[in-house]
Amino acid sequence: MIKIVRTDSKDFDFINLVKHLDAYLKVKDGDDHAFYNQYNNIDVLKHVVIAYLNEAPVACGAFKEFDNNTVEIKRMFTLPESRGKGLASKILLELEKWSNELSYNACILETGKRQTEAVAFYKKMSYTAIPNYGQYKNMTNSLCFKKILS
Repeated sequence: MIKIVRTDSKDFDFINLVKHLDAYLKVKDGDDHAFYNQYNNIDVLKHVVIAYLNEAPVACGAFKEFDNNTVEIKRMFTLPESRGKGLASKILLELEKWSNELSYNACILETGKRQTEAVAFYKKMSYTAIPNYGQYKNMTNSLCFKKILS
């Protein structure tokens, strides 16, 4: 059974999932990892979603305010053994719903070119490519996306 829970970055299950995410990204990002990692402090995340499969935490995501109308999706991750079950879609849809409830009307995010599964996933979820923003502006490994919420 899948259960989706809203929480914050102090949640022990979220902290554990992020440790797995960071280990995965350290390999995927290679030499760029230190640059990206400085922007992934979870202390600033007040809006976190965790997916539980048979009571075990297996996937997560979060958002933070980017501007008055937009949130930035952060820390999306599914444990490798739980992939292919639609959990990332459920997490992202819940984050979009929550941000919409808080009167935001768009979501943006950054992912790495080497994360081909993530790029395909965001495109499937109706995110469109935008110019790299903020700290990612000059990062050739970064791809940025946006989705307008209804």
